[in-house]
Amino acid sequence: MLYIKNKLFVFALLFLFLLSACNQETSSSAGEGYNPDKDTNTQFNQLALITNLTDNVISPAYQTFLTQAERQTQLVQDYCQAEKNILDQTGEQQAVLTAIDAAQVQWRNTMAAWQQAELMLLGPLLEQDGLLRNNIYSWPIQNSCAVDYDVLYFQTGEVNGKPYDITQRTPSRKGLGALDYLLFNQDLNHSCDASFAPTGWSNLTDQNKRVARCNFATEVASDIQNNAEMLVQKWLALDGYANKLKQAGTTGNEFNTEHDAVNRISDALFYLDSSTKDGKLATPLGIFANECGSTACPQTVESKYSQNSLANILNNLIGFEKLLTGNGGLGFTDYLLDVGDDSTATEMANNVTNTINAINQVDSSLANELTNNPEQIEQIHNNVKNITDQLKTDFITSLALELPATSAGDND
Repeated sequence: MLYIKNKLFVFALLFLFLLSACNQETSSSAGEGYNPDKDTNTQFNQLALITNLTDNVISPAYQTFLTQAERQTQLVQDYCQAEKNILDQTGEQQAVLTAIDAAQVQWRNTMAAWQQAELMLLGPLLEQDGLLRNNIYSWPIQNSCAVDYDVLYFQTGEVNGKPYDITQRTPSRKGLGALDYLLFNQDLNHSCDASFAPTGWSNLTDQNKRVARCNFATEVASDIQNNAEMLVQKWLALDGYANKLKQAGTTGNEFNTEHDAVNRISDALFYLDSSTKDGKLATPLGIFANECGSTACPQTVESKYSQNSLANILNNLIGFEKLLTGNGGLGFTDYLLDVGDDSTATEMANNVTNTINAINQVDSSLANELTNNPEQIEQIHNNVKNITDQLKTDFITSLALELPATSAGDND
């Protein structure tokens, strides 16, 4: 059995459970002040809210991710061809540098699109315990040693005597997290403990290692694209989840009322609490236990090879803001205004904007800031907490919504 080097594995399992649970298909009752009628009983057009968020926020987010994933596949292929040309002595190193830079930029673009979609974990992204989501991006479960093994498995074309099939491999071996390692890690040594070294890796020349890694990166990128296509198809199909939301309250629909569908969409907002605030900020800060104990721990940040952690958090907030405000159409803030809670609508929107601005003012990576200026990251954490505290109280109370099951009574 493959040894798992990553000391964060246990903590990652916990966060992945929380991520899945907080966005699960069921909700539990909210705390004190919850409206037992389970609706606001106003004339607000909830179907118009559902339709705008579905058609003008969520669907474009998924489609943008697909477009970026398609572009990523092509640029990773281009990069790999440049590495192969060096191996065949038909290319120049400058072409490799140009190609890897383009592939890295495109990975960041693809990750930005995905991090916004992460705030819209609904329907197909939650089915089968979030399998499709995890195949695209398995964070917080990441395993670079397992990726090293699959580089060689893919090169030989088989695993344990069976043909290699990336669709059958566990999520921690593929997806956007694997590409973070394959495209940005310049260390050609494997990342496993010496006693569990991938067989044959040390016998390869440096250029053969680069080609082996980029070949697998091409396969990973193609798999991400295929999963993105599956997501869009399942979401937009005639019997897909988008139409289920927009047909809420009709006979045979899984949503008995329009308010039930509104509640399901609102569940997605809680990613900002369980994953962004707790996993991406509180854990590296040491507010929650990490592999360093209870101190700031730069090696526990998300996307550590690309140092893209703050950009990920930024795009989580952008996705949250689009759902909250409706991105130019009808949003949750309009619903809050309709029920007379102007202060929550204004404060939440302003807090999101202020937090986005605070992140944009950071001129270094999250890992560097944890070492050199942890107070700035603590402030960003506090800013996000202000948003999620209000999400778990005034927001759900005013709109007569139910908290996701694992958030009920959670006032951290």
